[in-house]
Amino acid sequence: MKEKYERKEIMSPDEKFTAIANLKEQLEENFITLGQLLSEIKRAKLYRFKGYEKFKDFVEGEYALSGSLGAKLVQSFDLFIEEMDMDEGTVKEIGFDKLQMVRPLITKADFKEREAWVQKAEEMPTKDLRDHIKELRKQEKGDDVDLKSVFVDQYLEKMLTWFNCSGKELQFKLALFFQDADLEAVKKVVKERQRAFELEQSQTTKEKE
Repeated sequence: MKEKYERKEIMSPDEKFTAIANLKEQLEENFITLGQLLSEIKRAKLYRFKGYEKFKDFVEGEYALSGSLGAKLVQSFDLFIEEMDMDEGTVKEIGFDKLQMVRPLITKADFKEREAWVQKAEEMPTKDLRDHIKELRKQEKGDDVDLKSVFVDQYLEKMLTWFNCSGKELQFKLALFFQDADLEAVKKVVKERQRAFELEQSQTTKEKE
């Protein structure tokens, strides 16, 4: 049976602050509860009770946790428990480290892909999962040539050769050129040319398939 996660809004701000201090000592065991408490504190901006204007400063100042770790705890709870409605037992069994490996991939994936990544995280050892993701990204990088980057590199090379200057000096010259330009007109031209560029690349891709 699915283990539903009990929400903790009924706790006072001080009770939540104390709970986090106690739970953080065993982060791997308590990362779900920590993520929930931090998520609720961030969402309701309860860190202001402690005199902080930013959630990152609150986490670092009160609990000696890095801002990035605090953000990961919140993101993990929000994605796996809140959004995907996974049961606590499965999430704990996968573990915080492996969840962080697949979270960026799951965030931008569709429903079926999400299920597949969760299954891989459940079944694969940490090292194998890490190697699998690394290899996948290497293949994607090799297969997916960023044509926009190629276009930019070619343009910059042309401009640097024409003006016979450094990259920083070229930025200065372009700033001089655009300082009094009609930005609305520039925006219109850029939009039209970008659409034409993307249509051309899309057509080229279809012809190759």
